[in-house]
Amino acid sequence: MDEILRRQLALDYCCTEEEVENRENQFHLQRFLPGRRRFEEPEDSPLKIAVVNGKLLFAGREDLIAWCRKEYGEMGGAWFFEVPNLCRIEEKLRSEGCRILQVHPFFISRDLSPVSTEGFDIRWFRGREEIECFRGDERFRKAYSFCEEAPDVIGVAACREGRILGMAGASADSPLMWQIGINVEPGHEGSGIATMLVRLVKNEILKQGVLPFYGTAFSHLASQRVALGSGFRLAFAELVAGKESICQES
Repeated sequence: MDEILRRQLALDYCCTEEEVENRENQFHLQRFLPGRRRFEEPEDSPLKIAVVNGKLLFAGREDLIAWCRKEYGEMGGAWFFEVPNLCRIEEKLRSEGCRILQVHPFFISRDLSPVSTEGFDIRWFRGREEIECFRGDERFRKAYSFCEEAPDVIGVAACREGRILGMAGASADSPLMWQIGINVEPGHEGSGIATMLVRLVKNEILKQGVLPFYGTAFSHLASQRVALGSGFRLAFAELVAGKESICQES
């Protein structure tokens, strides 16, 4: 298992690195430890669950952890996010005034990738000041999050004749792991722009000594193809819950 990912999940799930890597499911009370991933996770999240290394990691509120331990103490991770099980978790959460906010697969990479940028003008944006000009620009809402807890740190655009055709960015979700987002202008999807830009950002993150990761939806096959084509591999899947009001407002 990747050493940085192991360290990160130990922080995120309030356990030891050994507990992340062994074959036993882990159930721990949620404590928001310094260095945890902070992107789009409510401070008062009652429950989160990761599928990794063939098993399950749970962190959350004491009553929900007790329920999860009873229901899933011996269950493996392979089929955990099947619909019947998600419905059961959602029903329990709803009874507590909460619900599932997201269930996503996540990819990581340690490999520097060759990148051809022929035919494009490549523009880099570094730090908040250079990225700020894109705040509110709906074209790039996946590339940049403008999340205070996980600030945007790197951006790169593919331009042609002065027009931006695609943009990728990275947010510092934690000191150990930065997450990549990507947007491509309509009419240019499937042209290889996304893979080129994700590779560029991934390489830059690796040069910083940080582990790049990439999250998407289980149903977003095109996005998953970009991840795989950019040298990423599937590493874990994660469910995050929150209060019903949070989800209704989002």
